[in-house]
Amino acid sequence: MKSLLRMRLFRFAVILFLALMCAGGQSMAANTTAYNPPVKAKKGAIKWLTFEQAIAQSKKEPRKIFIDVYTDWCGWCRKMEKGTFTDPALAEYVNKNFYAVRLNAEGKEPITYEGKTFTYNAQKRAHELAFVLLQGQLSFPTTVYLDENLKMLAPVPGYLDVPAFREIITFFGDNHYKKLTFPQYTASLKPAKKAK
Repeated sequence: MKSLLRMRLFRFAVILFLALMCAGGQSMAANTTAYNPPVKAKKGAIKWLTFEQAIAQSKKEPRKIFIDVYTDWCGWCRKMEKGTFTDPALAEYVNKNFYAVRLNAEGKEPITYEGKTFTYNAQKRAHELAFVLLQGQLSFPTTVYLDENLKMLAPVPGYLDVPAFREIITFFGDNHYKKLTFPQYTASLKPAKKAK
């Protein structure tokens, strides 16, 4: 009898928890936009642009584009935003070599690119541009890299701390990807062992 009561209380707690999470997610999603509007970057901070601004800048002065695809509810996204992206040396490197974009994967604002307007897709519960950039694999956070000709280099899913992000951003930023695979590149960064 007690175990049946415990089981029912446990189910009730799980259902209540899920209902609260869903309700919170809906209210957050209703207030999101497709990107964070650009703000003046503090010294040592990444200068974030909208997707359209990055494309326009890249057409004037070609540079690779780095896109942080995130959601408001993603804890790892916030951790990366507050930790990894605030590293002054990395911010300086990104600002020098890339146009940086933050794209809310659940944003509602339309984004126009090459004559096509991408909007929020309620069935997929994601912005169409995020779905395209992530090649249908919605995982957050994901960093996406485009070359100077706006061709996809790679989407890289998952949280990246400062050392991991530094390896990936320099792999693309310094054009190592043209000569080496990523494992070859990371192996080249490790100091060689001295022969005995």
